[in-house]
Amino acid sequence: MGPRNYLAAMFQTFDDLSDPSCGAPHAALLRAELSRRGLDGFLVPRADAHQGEYVPPHDCRLQWLTGFTGSAGMAGVLGEEAAIFVDGRYTIQVRDQVDMAVFPARHLVNEPVTDWLAERLQPGQKLGIDAMLHTVREVRRLEEICASAGATLVKLNDNPVDSVWKDRPAPPLGQVFLYPVELAGRGAKDKIAEIQSALANKKADACVLTQPDSIAWLFNIRGSDVTHTPLPLSFATVPAEGKPSLFIDGRKLSNSVRDALADLTDLSEPADFKPGLEGLGKAGARVMIDPGLAGIGIADAITNAGGTLLEAQDPILLPKAIKNETELKGARTAHVRDAAAFVNFLCWFDEVAPKGDLDEIAAAEKLEQFRQETGVLKDISFDTISGAGPNGAICHYRVSRSSNLKIPVGKPFLIDSGAQYEDGTTDITRTLAVGEVGTEMKKHYTLVLKGHIAISTAKFPEGTTGAQLDTLARIDLWKAGLDFDHGTGHGVGAYLSVHEGPQRIAKTGMVPLKPGMILSNEPGYYPAGEYGIRIENLEIVTPARDLPGGERPMLGFETITLVPMDLRLIEPALLTVAERDWLNRYHERVRAEIGPLVGANERIWLEQATKAI
Repeated sequence: MGPRNYLAAMFQTFDDLSDPSCGAPHAALLRAELSRRGLDGFLVPRADAHQGEYVPPHDCRLQWLTGFTGSAGMAGVLGEEAAIFVDGRYTIQVRDQVDMAVFPARHLVNEPVTDWLAERLQPGQKLGIDAMLHTVREVRRLEEICASAGATLVKLNDNPVDSVWKDRPAPPLGQVFLYPVELAGRGAKDKIAEIQSALANKKADACVLTQPDSIAWLFNIRGSDVTHTPLPLSFATVPAEGKPSLFIDGRKLSNSVRDALADLTDLSEPADFKPGLEGLGKAGARVMIDPGLAGIGIADAITNAGGTLLEAQDPILLPKAIKNETELKGARTAHVRDAAAFVNFLCWFDEVAPKGDLDEIAAAEKLEQFRQETGVLKDISFDTISGAGPNGAICHYRVSRSSNLKIPVGKPFLIDSGAQYEDGTTDITRTLAVGEVGTEMKKHYTLVLKGHIAISTAKFPEGTTGAQLDTLARIDLWKAGLDFDHGTGHGVGAYLSVHEGPQRIAKTGMVPLKPGMILSNEPGYYPAGEYGIRIENLEIVTPARDLPGGERPMLGFETITLVPMDLRLIEPALLTVAERDWLNRYHERVRAEIGPLVGANERIWLEQATKAI
């Protein structure tokens, strides 16, 4: 069989981004630079100055140093020792991408970098950090560790990695565009007034915004600085009275965008951000910052100039998370459109995959092609996780030309993907049977499905947090001695980040869920080296309603993802009557809403895929 012809993927590429062999030489370069600066160690986080999940190549320092491409992690480099810290999503991936002899892997939560440092720092040593890449909250803990060891934490205004990274990409200059109020549902002036009122109520003179999605929401703009997420990398300050200031590279702004923004905010270059903070400090301002999002360099610029900090959550996070009716209407419309594309893909997949020649890349490309055929796809919302066999057990697997596997017959295939449409952001995972699958696989899938249904059908009082719901998704797995090492659900933006806070369904999800929030519902199970199972829908938190015979109104969820779940992977005997009824009603809704949007062949397939059990 000759070399296969890859379709030209419009948004996703499959190049090999990781090189484990880079670890030793790059660690040596960094150690030499640290020695030149009189430092005994340095921390290299995945984060950039915005503390976001989405980092442009210009700021992928952790990847340059170690080869690791995951969305969360940190490396610690000392004179004779180093380590890399990742969370449970990446425990398999990190061993494939990083030279373990140079950077042994540790669990970011269970074996944190602070414990590692506490065991190794010696009196008199100097540990360096880039002051813009570590949050106020994080630095406090690092200072405690250094003080206990008799060491010193040195906050640098530049980054030693940048001094030795000779082929570092240029900063992004993605164009900024206006997001119409017809889709945003609210004008920017109205949003600014709301935030200024909140600042006045907190007796704050101003706040600092470091999150590009917060800035995009506030000013009704979108950008193109990072892959798959329409973010304009920038900073902003918002005073309690007067015009905000937006610090953004002017080369990103067309004349029309500049004119529109100038009506809302004072425009300045990024180099003016620190002087702007110092100006607030010199004025004796009381400045609100989010200690979990703002770099310590931001806080120091204000306080060293005479200002006072008011530590509070980014005031944009909650209003951005609670979607208005226009945003919710857009999300529903986007999900119906996306579901039709996904059903087209599933029908195609069922015809092609059992022949045994389909591979992970071809499946990802074909799904993107069906989304492109909607005519309104702006981007995919993240690199499609197309996981066959053992690759499906890597939670955030990214298929490359070297890792690409044929999709085996007789095992589940996991595909986690999403789309960016102007009216909404989608994120869906389906696990698909390829040929006949074994009894154990069906059992595992059904246990995951039970957890998914438990979240979807949950009723809960106002004030309930995601942490309180997380157990519902796991309890049937726990009864079987199983679990999964990621949260059950994350927030999703409105043509913004596919991972949005502050809401989440997870053990760490301490924010009360509120009507209008959109969250994913995605329990899973991943036997290492075998296969992965995950089922993901997006859910809207619905307003509190009275229940028959109840005493308190209860919130709930509205499912907006409308794609069949694979009946061939379900063991009906493990489902309760109520769970079967939910699944049948869900499939009836999928059939009714999506059937008219697909072709005749796909409609026949859909009838079969959604039959009652």
